[in-house]
Amino acid sequence: MKIETLSFSISTKGFNDIIDITNHVENLIIKNNFNEGNALIFVPGATAGITTIEYEPGLIKDYPQLMEKLIPSNKTYNHDSTWHDGNGYAHLRASLQGASFTVPFKDKKLLLGTWQQIILIDFDNRPRNRKILVQLIGE
Repeated sequence: MKIETLSFSISTKGFNDIIDITNHVENLIIKNNFNEGNALIFVPGATAGITTIEYEPGLIKDYPQLMEKLIPSNKTYNHDSTWHDGNGYAHLRASLQGASFTVPFKDKKLLLGTWQQIILIDFDNRPRNRKILVQLIGE
């Protein structure tokens, strides 16, 4: 069994920008000659998250609307008083979402459902350049 920790970068627009990163992850599996194992996908930082979704126009609108209902961006949060950066809501959303996701792969293919893609969602209140870490464990 081998372990490789790799990365790639993605530029985001912030403000709930949702980006399909499935092909980036699968390409790392192929490029690094893994056949079977697990891929851990992690975004460093406290204002972004990783999950899966059906990456289609309706859900791309629904997901940010859900987050707005749960953690409104127009409220003042205690974090905003500490740092004065106005992104307290982004920290809470990222914490609720989670920063990592693990998916198995076999025959160099991610074992995702037919309508399931891996996404990065940037909750911050400004564009960012996000580094995504992918740790491959397997053979």
